[in-house]
Amino acid sequence: MSHERKIEYLINKRIIYRRSPITDKPTEIFEWGNYYEDGTYECYEIFRNSAKITTYKSLKWHLLVLWYLNPDLDQDSFLLLAKYIVEKDNGFVTFTISEHHMLNIIYEVNMHDLERPPRNKLRKIIFNEFTGLTASEKMSIVGKMIGKAKTINESDIYECMLEIHNEDRKITIKSISTYLKCSTRTIHRNMGNELKKEKELLNQQL
Repeated sequence: MSHERKIEYLINKRIIYRRSPITDKPTEIFEWGNYYEDGTYECYEIFRNSAKITTYKSLKWHLLVLWYLNPDLDQDSFLLLAKYIVEKDNGFVTFTISEHHMLNIIYEVNMHDLERPPRNKLRKIIFNEFTGLTASEKMSIVGKMIGKAKTINESDIYECMLEIHNEDRKITIKSISTYLKCSTRTIHRNMGNELKKEKELLNQQL
């Protein structure tokens, strides 16, 4: 049975789970958001869409981001937060994790240096939270802005994948190439193994 994500817990506890870039400056600023020509690694937007955590690796990364974005949390508070996230009925994860594995992951996260940001994907387009735009309108903006670039890279492809997923549509090489106005061969050439795995994970969550 599918469970809706109970995000209210994070809101009530004032847990930060989204953060815009803090030192990187946008190339262009629009009413709908910001465009970074060279991309930024500083944007953290977990629980941005309906996609759930499906692997131990993803769970650890999400907990790392929460730990990094909330440095004022003490270990006891973080333990309670982590336990809430891994409880399947709360709608964040798709699998059941034993307490032993959970404590191992939490230990590894606690050992992480908070001065070192968790590994993140490069983003070029960051929409404001309340734009009023539909998923299709956002996708149109993505295609237009990224279409300015002379070359297509993995960050461009990832932007499209996210927005196609937000439309609750299956991500295909053809749909990506259509929005980026390039050939499917270009997408195949610039899509690494990690991005291919991400594509399959997102499609499995539809």
